[in-house]
Amino acid sequence: MERSSPELPPPQRPLLADCFALGIAGLAAHKLRSALAALGIVIGVAATICVVTLMQTLTASVNRQFQGLGSRTLTVHAYTSVDDALHGRMHRLKLTDLEALRRALDDIQDITPRITVGGTFSDVSAAGVTTRTRVSGTTSSYEAVHQSYPQAGRFLTDDDDRTRRRVCVLGDRVRQDLKLPGDGVGAFVIIGGDWFKVVGVMERRGDMLGISQDDYVLVPYGTALSLNAGGPEQDLAVTFNAPSEARVEEIRERAVAVLERLRGAAPGQEADFRVETASQLRATYEELSRKVTGALGGIVGVSLLVAGIGIMNIMFVSVSERTREIGIAKALGATDAFILRQFLVEAGLLALLGGAAGAALGLVAGYGLSSLIPDAPRAWPPWWAIVLPLATCGLVGIVFGIVPASKAASILPVEALRHE
Repeated sequence: MERSSPELPPPQRPLLADCFALGIAGLAAHKLRSALAALGIVIGVAATICVVTLMQTLTASVNRQFQGLGSRTLTVHAYTSVDDALHGRMHRLKLTDLEALRRALDDIQDITPRITVGGTFSDVSAAGVTTRTRVSGTTSSYEAVHQSYPQAGRFLTDDDDRTRRRVCVLGDRVRQDLKLPGDGVGAFVIIGGDWFKVVGVMERRGDMLGISQDDYVLVPYGTALSLNAGGPEQDLAVTFNAPSEARVEEIRERAVAVLERLRGAAPGQEADFRVETASQLRATYEELSRKVTGALGGIVGVSLLVAGIGIMNIMFVSVSERTREIGIAKALGATDAFILRQFLVEAGLLALLGGAAGAALGLVAGYGLSSLIPDAPRAWPPWWAIVLPLATCGLVGIVFGIVPASKAASILPVEALRHE
């Protein structure tokens, strides 16, 4: 009776885990070369996360400043185009514009004019110390419109305005620059050659985009008009509140119509003023932030592309050095698909490890740089700012690793074993 030979088990297909093990071993065998190849990925990802973190911090800082303007607040100010500015034509709102708004928009609230005293910046002195700052005249409704209140002393009153008293309130930065004793209330300062008594110091608002929000002096509106009498044209802005949030757009359109009629704007001509809401100001900054982030992201994308080319070159070198190893693996039964996966995994691991290192570096650098922005709230990048660069790294590794991996898979075992 003929005995049947035992049936041999089918050969096992190499597992993906084997590809990962071989890929890690290949990278570990040339640590310095692998690190240098991944350096471009590290820099690109770190730059992406760092930039997004900084933009998130700046956006949070600006939004916190905009909270001082309520959702019902509108601001009217003059607008000078670049062309007009180059030709020396500077537009200004006039006192007649303010009165026209008062008459035509009798349902608006907290009308708050703000007029510059003595030019954009003026000298303010106390006890031999001088600083240059913005000096503006305004009314008592400034507090309600800007949601800003004194941290010491009091604010300007209607009586101060009516009697044109020589009193002022200081931003906290001015108080520090003048080195006033105590909280500064009760001290005397010189503005434009006149003595003013400090009746209050405003609460600290911090910096926005590197510009101090506490570097200013406020005097009564009537006092400012008297100081500017006979001087250059007034630089006037007006802030007020709509009766309700639902009527903000209606009030804005009515204000635009009043000023266009009064200032004689021709049809189709760009207006020489702006009527803006707090939400518009916030939207404008957010749009600018998105454009800046997008532009920087494009620059970072180019760096990832260059890094991908570097990975492809390193993988070509690796394939060339390991030709005999590939031939031995194929002689022992490794398939073309396994060799392809092995080198693809190695390229992908190189890119992902570089991406992970870059993400860690970007988080640390972003947090450190954002902490240097004065008074800015701490902000972390959104999840997509981390996931997207890492996914891009994996894609870069696969795309730029496919050609070297295909070359490795196509090597004939006989030729590979003869390779020196």
